[in-house]
Amino acid sequence: MTKPKVGLLPLYIELYDNSWPELRTRVDGFYHQIGSALSDRGLEVSTVPVCRVKPEFESAIHQFESEQVDAIVTLHLAYSPSLESSAALAATPVPIVVLDTTPTYSYGPGQDPQELLYNHGIHGVQDMCNLLLRNKKPFVVVAGHWEKSDVLDRVAAWASSARLAGAMRRARVGRFGPAFVGMGDFAVPPDKLRATLGIQTIEAAPALAGTLLAMLDDLAVETEMASDRQRFVVKDLDPEVHRRSTQAGLAIRLWLEKEQLTAFTINFLSVDKASGLPAMPFLEASKAMARGVGYAGEGDVLTAAFVGALASVYPETSFTEMFCPDWEGDKIFLSHMGEMNIKLTATTPSLVEKPFPFTDVGNPTVAVGCFRAGDAVLANLAPGPDDDYSLIVAPIVMQEVTGADRMADSIHGWFKASLPVGEFLAEYSRAGGTHHSALVYGKVAEEIVRWGKLVRWNTVLLQ
Repeated sequence: MTKPKVGLLPLYIELYDNSWPELRTRVDGFYHQIGSALSDRGLEVSTVPVCRVKPEFESAIHQFESEQVDAIVTLHLAYSPSLESSAALAATPVPIVVLDTTPTYSYGPGQDPQELLYNHGIHGVQDMCNLLLRNKKPFVVVAGHWEKSDVLDRVAAWASSARLAGAMRRARVGRFGPAFVGMGDFAVPPDKLRATLGIQTIEAAPALAGTLLAMLDDLAVETEMASDRQRFVVKDLDPEVHRRSTQAGLAIRLWLEKEQLTAFTINFLSVDKASGLPAMPFLEASKAMARGVGYAGEGDVLTAAFVGALASVYPETSFTEMFCPDWEGDKIFLSHMGEMNIKLTATTPSLVEKPFPFTDVGNPTVAVGCFRAGDAVLANLAPGPDDDYSLIVAPIVMQEVTGADRMADSIHGWFKASLPVGEFLAEYSRAGGTHHSALVYGKVAEEIVRWGKLVRWNTVLLQ
């Protein structure tokens, strides 16, 4: 996993360079000291020359954008007039973490008055943050002494969550077929997704599948099938059913590679003989999620991008849906037609033939299994009424299945939330949660919540 990458932006005032150029030796030293301290906390830190006037800020932020930093961390080395920096900061899509600190720990009556020149950056922070708010630019502020508090640890935590924001902003989602007709909860037009979240939607051309299938050779198909027989439990699976799913899956994989997609989504009703695909590529969707590619069903670009962003930081992530409440057991049943991250099963997943009565293609091969027990998070990104979004985060515990499992030939699992089932379901829908979600293993709710706060989504923690 890559380190979080931040651009450390030093803010200063040209007036001081003109009046007291000798200050810069210590000022520059403090800037590099902070950069080193952030590196020690596991961040990759990009630095720039100290910025004082608009062109310098514009150049620095352009550098950070070209380097695809996850966040810009601002550091006021003195007061810095906000109109020099605020326009460039407001215009960048990169999240802003404001580090509000000074070099000197004590500033009481006995302090040398000259220390004021090195320790008055806090009113530069106040000036800048006011302008960021007025320009509707999201930001977070972390304040404290750099050496005598945990403020740099908090910066590092925000930077880690900012990786999710960067992955979402750079998402390239392939969509095969239109969104499922009538499903409105995840429906956001591609141009709106691009404008509000940065997500690019790449629509599959009508002739795409045929072109990709023509690029496959028998050896590639046979090699993949042989790998499957090693990777999965395979019993009584018709080789021809396996073959057509493998062909469909490898065609989709070529598409992912050709378009450099971070995620994809397929409307299963669009997979018919006219589409060129010989089967619905459920198996490739499951394999792709295991490789860290995002996925969602039914043409849901938003959730596919969301799953991909989460998977870029938390590899143990899967697309899923809440299907049925177990009122008696105080649990909720998770499943989907044929897609799950196959790295997350309690035992080796099995390959089975799944009936597919929806279109005129043959039955697909599906990898099935039970989600393993453990701490996890159910996360959902829901569109709101004003081109905004709600991030719903629920710490959960996936349950171990004991005794007879009549669901063994399906994708399945049960979780317990922190709230009773009835209360959980009510709160989830009050928050606007959609029926497509992400399952993320680990105790990572706090990190995901920080992502929502960083980009100023309406963030709801269900616990």
